[in-house]
Amino acid sequence: MMYRSILLLGGAIQLAVALPALAQRPAASTDTIRLSLDEAVTIGLRVADEVRLSAAQADVADAQVDFARSSMLPQIRLNSAYTRTFESARATAVNAVFNQPNTYTANANFSQTLFQGGRLVATARAASSLARAAHLDAQEQRALFTVTVQRAYLGALLAERFVELQETNLQLASSRLTQVQQFMNAGRAAQYDVLRAKVERANIEPLAIQARNDLDLAQLDLKRLLNLPVDQPVVLTSTVDPAAAQTLVASYLDSTALPDRPALRSAELVARSRHLAVAAARADFLPTITYFFQTGFQAFPPPSFGFPSQRGGVNEASCPTGSPAGRLCQNGGWFEDRNMGIQFSWPIFDGLRAKSALELARAQTRIADLQLQQEREQVSIEVARARAELRRAKAVFDARRETSSEAQEAFRLASLRFSRGLSTQLEVSDSQLALLTAEGGEARATIDLYLATAELARSLGRPIPMPATMRVPTRRTDN
Repeated sequence: MMYRSILLLGGAIQLAVALPALAQRPAASTDTIRLSLDEAVTIGLRVADEVRLSAAQADVADAQVDFARSSMLPQIRLNSAYTRTFESARATAVNAVFNQPNTYTANANFSQTLFQGGRLVATARAASSLARAAHLDAQEQRALFTVTVQRAYLGALLAERFVELQETNLQLASSRLTQVQQFMNAGRAAQYDVLRAKVERANIEPLAIQARNDLDLAQLDLKRLLNLPVDQPVVLTSTVDPAAAQTLVASYLDSTALPDRPALRSAELVARSRHLAVAAARADFLPTITYFFQTGFQAFPPPSFGFPSQRGGVNEASCPTGSPAGRLCQNGGWFEDRNMGIQFSWPIFDGLRAKSALELARAQTRIADLQLQQEREQVSIEVARARAELRRAKAVFDARRETSSEAQEAFRLASLRFSRGLSTQLEVSDSQLALLTAEGGEARATIDLYLATAELARSLGRPIPMPATMRVPTRRTDN
């Protein structure tokens, strides 16, 4: 019980100390982010995991190039060692002069591979091709992600437009219900007309709710791409300018340029690196010639001398007291040690390792060539599909531009005729539905036209165009 009371008292003290700190901690930021299309693309390219991963892979490929080239350069190493010998079999069996308890060594080694069957050059070139391919893959990923961010942003804009249309549609239905009720009070409409107006308004309200839900989902998708918090309010400040659509599309629709995709060039470089890997594997059947040179110093001081601090020499003064006359002893200093040579190595039989490596390299080369052919076919199909989609979007856009204005005029006339008793409520409802369909189709056709242009530019390997936008004026009530 005493220990439990002490623990409870300690917990109460910690809670009392922590509460003021928690009270002073700033709350999570809920300020609204005003985001334009250009800013969304810039943020996405900076923080997106897909783009950062492709850039990291390119850095790995660059490091592998440096590693492959290092084998072609000379190797220089400094080595030093200290050895303490307690028992020497050679000194006991052959001559006691070999019984040196302390040995100090300091060497500098220089080696250079003179011939290795072309392996080093082929490996370095293959690594360089893979590095360039990795950078092209990163460029391809950036282009793909740019189109993805544009699609998400413009999709959110389209969802906002549908919310506006559905809310306007609901407001018009409410106004018409009020008007019909006034007509019934004046004896110009029946109870059936009021019920019909109520049912029409009730049927439109779920559509408005669905439109708001679609807007929330579209914004969530955009936040996911930009790594924004889910509860972070976002206001889209760019609106698409339909008037600039024709100028942007014309330069891409009439283009007959061949595709110059980073993905296609990357596949070509990968295939080239595989061919170079075959040459590197074939080098295992050839000899290796290496030149080396070593220079350094060695010291063998007796235990009483400590660490050697002088140049090595042999004289009578270094011999211990009582040594016979004429005996020469080393002074425990540093003696020079130099040697050089050429190493020749030729594997006669290695358990078929070289043969297996060559067969593996050839198989990977065939795979890379087939993947290159598939990539060429895929790019051709993507370009043809993108051009067909752009032509379709262009035709729909041209058709929708006139339909929206005509539907607005038809709805205005139907509403005017209904207010004067010259038409029925059904005609007004039909014209209102036609207006909603026309305006929604116009908004979708404009966005589809820009997205089709961006997709064609990406499939051709050209810079991704940014649609002409207009910034929404800043309002103080956005927060």
